[in-house]
Amino acid sequence: MKKLLITGASGFLGWNLCQIAQSNWQVYGTYHTHSLPLPQIRLTPLNLLDFTALEGLFTDIQPDAIIHTAAQSSPNYCQNHPQETDKININAAVEIARLSAQLQIPCVFTSTDLVFDGTSAPYLESDRPSPINHYGQQKVKAEQAMRQIYPQVTICRMPLMFGAAPAHGSSFIQPFIRTLRSNQPLALFTDEWRTPVSATTAAQGLLLALNHPGELLHLGANERISRYAFGQLMAESLHLPTEFIQPARQQDVPMAAPRPQDVSLDSSKAFALGYNPPPLQAQLEALQGQV
Repeated sequence: MKKLLITGASGFLGWNLCQIAQSNWQVYGTYHTHSLPLPQIRLTPLNLLDFTALEGLFTDIQPDAIIHTAAQSSPNYCQNHPQETDKININAAVEIARLSAQLQIPCVFTSTDLVFDGTSAPYLESDRPSPINHYGQQKVKAEQAMRQIYPQVTICRMPLMFGAAPAHGSSFIQPFIRTLRSNQPLALFTDEWRTPVSATTAAQGLLLALNHPGELLHLGANERISRYAFGQLMAESLHLPTEFIQPARQQDVPMAAPRPQDVSLDSSKAFALGYNPPPLQAQLEALQGQV
C-alpha cells in the first residue's frame, strides 16, 4: 500500500481522516502533545516548527502523499496570539509545501471558509478571499505561499465540521450535546449561516482531493443552515431535548475574532469530481452512539 502522511493526527479532523484513510493507505500520522491509540496508524510525535525534524520525517517515511490538517484553528486564539499562531498556520504549511515539492508528491492543505467576509455567499473558488479575522488571513497567506513554492498543492477550503472526536479533542457539537443533556439553555445564532459537514464526509473529500493536484476545492455541503437551525436538527437527530435551544444573535456574544455572517460554500466543483455529502440529517443520525 502507498504511504500517506497526515499531520495533526490527534486533532479532530486528522483523527477522523486517519481512520477513513487506512482502508486504502498505509497511514503515518504526526501529533504534537497528545498521543492517542489509533490501531494500524504509525504515529510520530513531532513539533512541526522543528523543520529539521520535519525534513527528517519526510526522509525516513518517503511518503507517497501528504494531507496537512495540523493548525491552531481557534479564531479567537489566533486573534489574540497572532505572532505565535502565524508560525504553525503559515510557516509550517510553507515548509510542508517545500518538502512535498522536493518529492513531487500530492499535497493537500486544509484551509477554511473563513477566508471570506460573509457578505456575498455562497462562495465559489473563484471568489476573491476577504477575511475579517486573523485566522482567515493566516489561511489566505498560507494558500498563496504554498502555491508559490509548489503549484501542485491542492487547497481544500473546509466548512464547519462536526462528528465523533478523540478523548482530548472536540468538534463544535460536543459542548452543545453536553449542555442539552444537562438540561441547560443553549443559545445559538440565528444570523450565522454555514454549509457544515461531518468529519467523515470531509475526510472523504480530502482523500478525493489527492487525485486532483493543483486544484482549489470547496468541501461544503449541499445544505446552507444557521447555527440555530443546525442545533435543532442535531437535537432531533440525536434524540436530545430541543426545548432548551434558544435563538441568539452574533452581536449578543462579544468575541475576540470578528465573525462573518454567511460563509456558505458553493462546492459544485467538488461535487462534479465525485464529492457527495449525504443529507445533513443522515450525517447527524450516523453519529448516534458515537457522541
